[in-house]
Amino acid sequence: MDVSCLEHSLTEDDRKQFEEQGYLIVENALSSKHTDALIEQTDRIFERQLSEGQDPKKALFFPNFIPEHDLFADLVDYPVILPKVWGILGWNIYLYHCHLIVTPPSGQEPNNKTFGWHQDSGRVNDEIECHPRPRLSLKVAYFLSDISEPGRGNFWIVPGSHLNDNLERPEGGEGQPEGAIPVCVKPGSAVLFDRRLWHSASPNWSDVTRKVLFYGYGYRWLRTKDDMTVESLWEQSDPIRKQLLGWAVNCNGRFTPSEEDVPLREWLKEHAPDQVK
Repeated sequence: MDVSCLEHSLTEDDRKQFEEQGYLIVENALSSKHTDALIEQTDRIFERQLSEGQDPKKALFFPNFIPEHDLFADLVDYPVILPKVWGILGWNIYLYHCHLIVTPPSGQEPNNKTFGWHQDSGRVNDEIECHPRPRLSLKVAYFLSDISEPGRGNFWIVPGSHLNDNLERPEGGEGQPEGAIPVCVKPGSAVLFDRRLWHSASPNWSDVTRKVLFYGYGYRWLRTKDDMTVESLWEQSDPIRKQLLGWAVNCNGRFTPSEEDVPLREWLKEHAPDQVK
């Protein structure tokens, strides 16, 4: 990892935004050329899924896409974003979850039905005994399409709701919760969000196909959420990427890591000791 990545470290303003609002937008995280290359690979997957029976008017949820192309693997330790991830979660982290979503135009007229609001991680939210619930993980969403206007299948959020265990939804299934907003960003933007942030997908009422890549980072003692098949990438990865792809000396190394288990910590000790806790 090149030391220049520290230019993208989490700032105090970034931290304040994330802690208080539960999300952080990084505009121009990807160049237009980089975005176009990722779109090409995402389209390839979508076309393949269409040939295998995917409904062309329904959203494609495709997990475990990292092994599909080096461009996807290169985002695992992307230097513009990873320093912000470890700035929030620390160094004992890995990629426990990933999926891409392609949301084509639905062909439907807009309506006001309440979206499917949720916090991530399923049973975690019922079985962990603390309030507010613990962060545990965050996601980075790389937006490849222009969703700078509402109605394009936007990701909706309730800012600040990550500290609330419950969300009051409108009665009758009409309308959205108080304070809900669509995330409207340009192609190449990255959005980091706390897994506890109440959020929802929304229908695509536009003529723009929405394409997003989601990278979920959590602590190394969390189990993977997908059937991750990234072990095949370990041999070709440098030590830090290998850590992020789930490698460990042994199972206990995820709870009590050695130097070999967490090269990210050792790198930070050398280049940014103030970021090691």
